[in-house]
Amino acid sequence: MGRESGRGIGRRTVLQGSAAASAAIAVPTVASAAASAASGGAPAQALSGRPSAQWGVQVGDVTASSGLVWVRSDRPARMIVETSATESFARAKRWHGPLVGPGTDFTGRTALHGLPAGSQVHYRVLLADPEDPRRTSEPVHGTFRTVPERRKGVRFVWSGDLAGQGWGINPDHGGYRIFEEMRRREPDFFLCSGDNIYADGPMTESVKLPDGSTWRNLITPEKTKVAETLDEYRGNFRYNLLDPALRRFHAEVPTITQWDDHEVLNNWYPGEILVDDRYTEKNVNVLAARARRAFAEYFPISTLRPDASGRVYRVQHQGPLLDVFVLDCRTYRDPNSPNRQPEDAQGILGAEQLAWLKRELSRSRAVWKVIACDMPLGLVVPDGTTDFEAVAQGDPGAPLGRELQMADLLRHIKHQKITGTVWLTADVHYTSAQHYDPSRAAFKDFAPFWEFVSGPLNAGAFPAVKLDGTFGPEQPFVKAPTVANVSPAEGFQFYGEVDIDGDSAEMTVRLREDGGKVLFTKVLRPGLVGQ
Repeated sequence: MGRESGRGIGRRTVLQGSAAASAAIAVPTVASAAASAASGGAPAQALSGRPSAQWGVQVGDVTASSGLVWVRSDRPARMIVETSATESFARAKRWHGPLVGPGTDFTGRTALHGLPAGSQVHYRVLLADPEDPRRTSEPVHGTFRTVPERRKGVRFVWSGDLAGQGWGINPDHGGYRIFEEMRRREPDFFLCSGDNIYADGPMTESVKLPDGSTWRNLITPEKTKVAETLDEYRGNFRYNLLDPALRRFHAEVPTITQWDDHEVLNNWYPGEILVDDRYTEKNVNVLAARARRAFAEYFPISTLRPDASGRVYRVQHQGPLLDVFVLDCRTYRDPNSPNRQPEDAQGILGAEQLAWLKRELSRSRAVWKVIACDMPLGLVVPDGTTDFEAVAQGDPGAPLGRELQMADLLRHIKHQKITGTVWLTADVHYTSAQHYDPSRAAFKDFAPFWEFVSGPLNAGAFPAVKLDGTFGPEQPFVKAPTVANVSPAEGFQFYGEVDIDGDSAEMTVRLREDGGKVLFTKVLRPGLVGQ
């Protein structure tokens, strides 16, 4: 098939040599993680000797010629990245990165430029003592493939919702084992559709399951209460990096990361004032600013600086076959409401982001245009008893509320003859496929399209919600539990996989569950309307 042509050695083979070196690095333990809060976030260990990069590495914003490498140190240190075309690191190139310190919770990012297109890049990160540059950490290895300039196949995975509803890292369950399953699929990148953390979801050490067994959580101080301070939000992001499967995944798979509500707190919107007694800080704008800064520190996203200036929404070009349009349905939305107002210019995206999305979709020359939306389009997601959290509100008639903005976008896509749009999302904690068609819809001025939903990665699973008929959805597949907050031990953990063939440009979407079983498959052909 076209995807495999010119692909070369798989990533698991590529990293065999570097795995041994990386394994020598001490990883955070339960005890050291618990002590990290008392030491300003640094792992509990004597700061003599060499710096340590025990939280792993990440790469994001990969293009045909560049990538952004992330690391976290245990103390102030200079970040150094070495790259090579081979895992032996013969003729390696050295990149001098920033001096990391407490201002960014000891995280740092280094941009790599001038890389060869469509090639495997081996890299290793070292941390040098600022007082004695000869004293460096053990290297942490990673690898990624730059985006091809010519037409080659693309494979990626997507999902969302990690460590939610009280279900955290359980060593007895294999930790975040779904990341090991996704890693074995050897994707070119991972699209995380939001809810990377549950800052509003405290955990307990153990939870009794319906069959009488016990779910055991790894616990850190930051996970015992709702996050309010910057350090508490940082601690939630650090928590996930205690998992070995996630660190291995990050070392081999570049990320495209969104955020949603639980990076701050459930169902938040700008300007909200809390009535939740768990919070001493009631102003959601204050909490969101702290969460956004921690988010910016812990992911390699070039449109966001560690001080949280910039934006989450962006487009990621993945070669001639694919562009990924990453949306932010949190920062610019109007307040949650009954969502039936006859006019709504702000909507869920805000006017500026909507204009950007229209402009970038019109400019795109990629065969496929994936719209990565952290909230589903036609699923009715409530917020309490009268308000609604997403776009739809259950009224199957003409667009109202936030639906007006989506109707405007869908109309633009049709009238500008923009082809190949596919929506990928998460949020609802089950997996499903929806086909939207104007022949079934109250609003008819749009071209048919597909929306695929996946998740959770490691969180509670929930029953399916209703469909809203405004845009004419039909649901050929859904898998969800019949009761709320089903634990990962009981199944219902999902991810999606997209394969674009390099020869035919056909897109194959597979909805998978933990363990790799394919639940649903849809093959989409380029340029075919109404498929």
